[in-house]
Amino acid sequence: MKFNNPGFDPQQILKLREELASLGKSFKIIPDEENTDEFVNFYFLGMYEGKEVIYDAALYTLRLHHASEVYELAEHKAAQKFPNFKGISYEEDENGNMIPLTQEEEEIGWFITEIIMEIEEEESVKVQEFVDIDTNHDYGIGLDASLNVDFIDEKTIAKFVKEFNDDTLVLDDTMYSFQSEEEEEFDD
Repeated sequence: MKFNNPGFDPQQILKLREELASLGKSFKIIPDEENTDEFVNFYFLGMYEGKEVIYDAALYTLRLHHASEVYELAEHKAAQKFPNFKGISYEEDENGNMIPLTQEEEEIGWFITEIIMEIEEEESVKVQEFVDIDTNHDYGIGLDASLNVDFIDEKTIAKFVKEFNDDTLVLDDTMYSFQSEEEEEFDD
């Protein structure tokens, strides 16, 4: 039987179950350069509408979610002020050196930075813990979740998977705002 979504295929599910058993874990981190201590993409097995399915999950800190929302809003304001704004992309030359930004890109970059600082100071963007499920995902069920933790490690992932699957996950509905962490300056 052919499945439109391989994350629902019993053979794929069995394969992941065996792999998880050999790892002794309830999840498998997807190797990706985007994984950090604040964002991790992983697979786990769970139930959906009475059937076992593979969840393709992205778990990230609330601080990272807030920073993303703030940056998105700042970019939106930049697009309103600068009609030619299409985003700033940093490129390298053939020697791996950064190609300088154009004067307009520099100006837009400073504008975005100022907007971010203003938004954070005013605490006008607030976020809360959440879990979003995407049933139209190309591999299993997509799951995005943000938790108010300092970092995402294997212990945090295992706890999340267990509570999600046991239907005991309790999300904090408090609205939070964060400040960018400024680098400390040292006097010589």
